[in-house]
Amino acid sequence: MKHDVLLRFLRDHRLAVQASVAPNGAPQAAVVGYAVSDDLEIVFDTVESTRKYHNLSTDPRIALVIGWGEVTAQIEGLVDFPQGPDLEHLREVYFAAYPDGRDRLSWPGITYVRVRPRWVRFSDFSQEPPAIEELTL
Repeated sequence: MKHDVLLRFLRDHRLAVQASVAPNGAPQAAVVGYAVSDDLEIVFDTVESTRKYHNLSTDPRIALVIGWGEVTAQIEGLVDFPQGPDLEHLREVYFAAYPDGRDRLSWPGITYVRVRPRWVRFSDFSQEPPAIEELTL
């Protein structure tokens, strides 16, 4: 799978289901609005009182599913909470997709999560035979 094909697919979508692991080992999932940088960094905002924030700050492993229907991307990776110039850059990436994100800057505990994909499975079941490609980053 080419970098530009994956990037275009990710940018054509705006929502992902993210899954994380609670400290007690229970799986938890949530829908998030995300944006993606040219370097395939996926970014979304959340507040520090959410389950996903607590889970990801304890265990940085994350899984995402993007795209509903016959064409999807499954992504596994690691997260961090960028600071300084990285945070400023990723905020601009996020605000380009979600201009209303600037309004949330005043929310108590707002933070930004950066996902660095490590593994991607891109599946297209709209063709015969289905196209399924895996990419390790």
